[in-house]
Amino acid sequence: MSTRSRMMALPFVPLPITFQDVQYFIDTPKEMVAQGYPEKKLKLLCDINGAFHPGKLSAIMGVTGAGKTTLLDVISGRVTEGTIEGEIRIGGNLKVQETFVRMLGYCEQTDIHSPHITVEESITFSAWLRLPPEVDSKTRKDFVTEVLETVELDGNKDSLVGLPGINGLSTEQRKRLTIAVELVSNPSIILMDEPTSGLDARAAAIVMRTVKKVAETGRTVACTIHQPSIDIFETFDELILMKRGGQLIYSGPIGPQSRKVIEYFETIPGIPKIMDNYNPATWVMEVTSTSLEAQLSIDFTGIYKESDLHRLNTELAVKLE
Repeated sequence: MSTRSRMMALPFVPLPITFQDVQYFIDTPKEMVAQGYPEKKLKLLCDINGAFHPGKLSAIMGVTGAGKTTLLDVISGRVTEGTIEGEIRIGGNLKVQETFVRMLGYCEQTDIHSPHITVEESITFSAWLRLPPEVDSKTRKDFVTEVLETVELDGNKDSLVGLPGINGLSTEQRKRLTIAVELVSNPSIILMDEPTSGLDARAAAIVMRTVKKVAETGRTVACTIHQPSIDIFETFDELILMKRGGQLIYSGPIGPQSRKVIEYFETIPGIPKIMDNYNPATWVMEVTSTSLEAQLSIDFTGIYKESDLHRLNTELAVKLE
């Protein structure tokens, strides 16, 4: 267990996820066939490589339609149709879905909770359903208490969940309850789809503080994220950046003050330098836009595949096997 781990009631095994040359195809929708699309299969993910590490917080970013949620769903095994190619490894071993689901927590974008029970009851109910039967009642209760503290809902534990927008918890508190309900299953890995969607800046910052605390327990945490503020962007340790068509254009560290990702793109000829105090997340999205790519006659995916960063990532994936 990580030396930073605060979760002592129940131990867990920190596990990295690596994925190599992941591709995902579905049958071409009839509407596209009618419009003259020639291929029988539509590729939604194209040669995606990367890794999520224990104790690190990873962001998956990209324009709408880049395949962020699709990548999260393919890694987690939530896709129900289509064909997946490539390798996904958990702790160096090829992913076996039946065992992987026991070590995975997945937070959907929509928060679904029973409105008629309290916060503590919601988390306790999840613990009873999802923890192994050999966990005794005292340990389970202690773990529920630790989870409440980690997501900073211990002060609201006796509040009724209520109905969204009508009574009970705020939208931001519901997000944290969603995280708690997954965390109490004691997963090694937690994947989150847009944990800050629908939140204002202050509420988003509170949720991301919670997400960061979960990563600091030594778990592997990855989120899709859309238009983060500077503060939220720099909460993350690693970035996977995708462009339309499910193609990868960056996979690596963000760095202090986002220096690593800024340096990577500023070294590409023609890319405008970032202005002082400008949001690096916004800048990255702007300089990798389809229009600028066409204007400069470059291919960000090709540049990444030829980069030292891609070579280092490939070597790291081999070491983790």
